[in-house]
Amino acid sequence: MSRSLHSDAVLRLTAGSLRPAGSPPQGAPALLGVGEPDFPTPEPIVRAAQEALAAGWTHYGDLNGDPELRALAAHLASDAAGAPYRPEQVLVTNGATSAVSAAVSSVVSPGDRVILLDPSYSLFSSAVLTAGGEPVYVALDDTGHLDLERIAAALPDAKALIMVNPANPVGTVFTRTELEALAELTRRHGTVVIADEVCDHFVFDDRVFTSALAVGAWRDRLIYCQSLSKTYAMTGWRVGYLVAPTSLIDGVRMLHRTFLGAVNAASQRAAIVALESGDAFVKPMRESYQERRDYIVRRVHAMPELTARTPEGGFFVLARYDRDTPSLELTQRLKEHGVVVRPGREFGPAGEHHLRISIAAPQDVLTAGLDRIEHYFRGTR
Repeated sequence: MSRSLHSDAVLRLTAGSLRPAGSPPQGAPALLGVGEPDFPTPEPIVRAAQEALAAGWTHYGDLNGDPELRALAAHLASDAAGAPYRPEQVLVTNGATSAVSAAVSSVVSPGDRVILLDPSYSLFSSAVLTAGGEPVYVALDDTGHLDLERIAAALPDAKALIMVNPANPVGTVFTRTELEALAELTRRHGTVVIADEVCDHFVFDDRVFTSALAVGAWRDRLIYCQSLSKTYAMTGWRVGYLVAPTSLIDGVRMLHRTFLGAVNAASQRAAIVALESGDAFVKPMRESYQERRDYIVRRVHAMPELTARTPEGGFFVLARYDRDTPSLELTQRLKEHGVVVRPGREFGPAGEHHLRISIAAPQDVLTAGLDRIEHYFRGTR
């Protein structure tokens, strides 16, 4: 028997990850599968990058990130927490993807159990599998909020819990009350919490957002992951950051610098302008996304066999369909019918028999894609 040329990490991902590889499909299909803002990056941010390049920001930077950007991120984290964070507790990352991956690899060893809220963004399970950990899916309740009893039953011996808020793909915005209850549970078991809040600026219907940073019981065991990709329509710029206590940040730094090195210097200078802008660039995008969310939910409810809860925040509508076809198979059939969405099973067992639809697509693409979904379901009843 020949020995595999691949590492165990590759074999684990091949066997256990449903996260797609490669570029999204191009051309004819209506693309409703990716949380890719259709807005351009705001012009002042683009101009800042141009000026940075002209000024010579073209060389290796600090492996921990631009000092001015780290200081600004620490200030924002301190405001959210109501307690001080220092620049030394911030690491600038290649978007939230590398933040989450480095965070997981820094705390998870082979065999460690890691709790994932189900359904949950597929990057998380892939990161856990890469580290050799065991993803433990714990279903959300019927409203998409935390099922604290199920979590309490799964927490003993769990090394970490990963949470995205607003939740991807279900669109739940977790309340302060349920976050504080979860924090008390994790505190009892010494569980590290990795919180992804990349869509925190996209909370709808005037809801109040509570950051994990504001939950005091997590202060010593929280790794907070953030990105500029969604908030400022900067997906291609690849800038994010994480904030962690001194006891954890050095380990995350070591993993991040091993895989990626320093983040693009000019992009970081542009990121400073983005973070200093407050809500100015974000507000019109949020208003547009809320209108599109309402349109998608209205269209889904009018279709045979489909239902969806109205997302409280985030970039996606998770629509449930009433037939036995596995979601991986159904999304392939829909692709052949001219529309690309993501299969709910990609996000965990509880995602089966669901389709994830992005609200970030342009209105004409949304209309065409939803027309094709409706045509498929009506034509195959």
